[in-house]
Amino acid sequence: MAIKTSNQYDLVTTNCRNLFLKKMKDYGSAWRILRLSSLTDQIFIKAQRIRSLQTNKTRKVDEGQASEFIGIINYSIMSLIQIEEGIVETPDLDLEAALNLYDIQLDKTKSLMENKNHDYGEAWRDMRVSSLTDLIIQKILRIKQIEDNQGKTLVSEGIDANYQDIINYSVFALIHLEEK
Repeated sequence: MAIKTSNQYDLVTTNCRNLFLKKMKDYGSAWRILRLSSLTDQIFIKAQRIRSLQTNKTRKVDEGQASEFIGIINYSIMSLIQIEEGIVETPDLDLEAALNLYDIQLDKTKSLMENKNHDYGEAWRDMRVSSLTDLIIQKILRIKQIEDNQGKTLVSEGIDANYQDIINYSVFALIHLEEK
């Protein structure tokens, strides 16, 4: 089953990377000026919209959950890049450099998923998309609290681990949505 998960993970994240590439061509690396709190808020907005789509019967914008999960993945990878590279005053990455940094963060995050997936026995396959959404929102709220504490934690994982979990939960949700 782990090979199936790895292949599904790659399909989902290839789609996310392709969108990131297209947006880089359209906008360049303008996102490099964003502070972590701004990226966290963008992720929060997307997660709240997903939760709203899951609970409300009517929809006013013709975009579903999948596009929002993709956005969460890409914003989370941008956040991980910002943690490692720092925030800049003007866009500083060309397409090749940005994709290289994207791939580095994605590889680290997939490796974490594979390790946790091994230990947890693919428990995510028995979870509902709505539960994954709630876990994403919980992780975002944890990140906001850590940000409010100037990045300091006493016994908890850091911000980067929470962003990685958000990416992995979003990938799992997209796999579930594909399988339906």
